[in-house]
Amino acid sequence: MQPHVMGILNVTPDSFFDGGRYLHVDKAVAHALHMVEKGADIIDIGGESTRPGALAISEKQECDRVLPVIAALKKETTVPLSIDSRHFSVIKAALLAGVDMVNDISALQNKATRALLADSDVPVCIMHMQGTPQTMQKNPFYQDVLKEVYDFLAARLLACENAGIKKERIWIDPGFGFGKTAAHNLTLLKNLSFFKTLGCPILVGLSRKSMFGQTATERLPGSLAAAVLAMLQGARWVRTHDVAETKQALAVAKACYPLECSF
Repeated sequence: MQPHVMGILNVTPDSFFDGGRYLHVDKAVAHALHMVEKGADIIDIGGESTRPGALAISEKQECDRVLPVIAALKKETTVPLSIDSRHFSVIKAALLAGVDMVNDISALQNKATRALLADSDVPVCIMHMQGTPQTMQKNPFYQDVLKEVYDFLAARLLACENAGIKKERIWIDPGFGFGKTAAHNLTLLKNLSFFKTLGCPILVGLSRKSMFGQTATERLPGSLAAAVLAMLQGARWVRTHDVAETKQALAVAKACYPLECSF
């Protein structure tokens, strides 16, 4: 099965690659529709930058950024929309606005958010992060990165199920770049198929991460190679800034390897 592609829409002034490009609703909607035209299966809308060292913002600021974009896109496309947020009030408002998925980098550690989602039927993605966006890249350390990320996701998966969120609605994300060195990221990528034993769809967010080069504008080739490697190990969703290029790379790999491969 070829992975689905999640198009990234950051309506922030300071995201590491596209910060400031789509702050205005019209520009954000136009970019989202462009990604849909290029084959995006879902659009992931975020109003808070979670790049390393990013400054925290209020939940009201986050809502003010994302809710008008959600409302406008609901009128323009039937492609599903995801909210990329870790905050209860933002997630609640986005659900009321009609989003079809919740993508939470804090892995639903907020009890109120788990209860809120237990009463909904949308898919949720839980991600591993060591520390916070403000601290995560300050000397990240693991005894065994693969085991520790796996154990964290297993524990969060259990917490979500205990809260009433059915397992079939839960996706997992190992959190490339969120409290990891380049070596940690490569270990996770090389062993991504290990996470399949958790029994949930795997989402990967590798797009233009610093593990591929010094500047974000130079990282597309590495991002595409990593997306293909993730697909060959069973990733079901690839989150990307570059929808057309990613779709093409995955299609070529799929043509050469028609069956799912795990190395």
